[in-house]
Amino acid sequence: MTDEKQTVRQRAATVYSRIAFTRADLIARGMSGRAIALTVRQGTLQHVRRDRYLLPAADEGIVEAVRIGGRLTCLSLLALMGVFVHRPRGLHVFVTRGSSRLRASKVREVTYHWNRSSIVPALLHVAPLVDAVRHAVRCQEPRAAVATLDSLVHHRLMTMPRLDRVFEGLPARFQVLRPLVDGSAESGPETFVRLMLRTIGVAYETQVLIVGVGRVDFVVEGWLIIECDSKEFHEGWQKQQDDRQRDLAAARLGYITVRPLAADILGDKTTVQQALREIIEVLGPRFTDGRRSQFSKKARR
Repeated sequence: MTDEKQTVRQRAATVYSRIAFTRADLIARGMSGRAIALTVRQGTLQHVRRDRYLLPAADEGIVEAVRIGGRLTCLSLLALMGVFVHRPRGLHVFVTRGSSRLRASKVREVTYHWNRSSIVPALLHVAPLVDAVRHAVRCQEPRAAVATLDSLVHHRLMTMPRLDRVFEGLPARFQVLRPLVDGSAESGPETFVRLMLRTIGVAYETQVLIVGVGRVDFVVEGWLIIECDSKEFHEGWQKQQDDRQRDLAAARLGYITVRPLAADILGDKTTVQQALREIIEVLGPRFTDGRRSQFSKKARR
């Protein structure tokens, strides 16, 4: 259903297009009962459960959610759109209260979200985005939830005011996450590193443009560059050559560059955080001139 070459916003628009119909919807569009049956036999429509029809290109997760009797939501929905989700697992299905005759999934573990929707769902196959985001915050550990929220803001699927509306529908224990959201993070690993730096208690800047080097993920204490490398964006010898040339250019300007792997950032928080702390403690005293980057918009702590 979605195209990997599409932007996240384009994929979201595709996911939130009208692809699910009731029999009454189809008749209102001018189809007769016989025409509906013929269209299903020809494969132009999928009849996935009583009174639910889907276009044939629908994602298998959407098909399964509708077949069960609900709508795709939470981690399953956001991952389908290309939003960062740390560990998407199983199938997340939004079920309205009072639903009956739910079917069991034949292919995977299902997490049911029975929350009453904040608005009347406009589509039959996906939960409203505000509800899906609330489900995702509840379903993840705090740092992963912040990374998902960062991704939504970065890809302009959520504005900060709309994010406030998300938190209005969440219990008090989740409110501490709201001030941590920063849409400058371009990936989940960047969010994780930013939270590590906050924990360490050092000054840092994000998405810094350095003349002669280019844009880097972080500049810490004015001298340490941190780049969050992942296979998706750093695979191939040419990319590795480019990275080495950038690192040399940064070194000529007095910066030290470290490149923790995304797999380690996401999988072993303690080890990566301790390594960054030790690098800053050991090398920091050598940079005693107090020089800080002059190329960023502002520093964040």
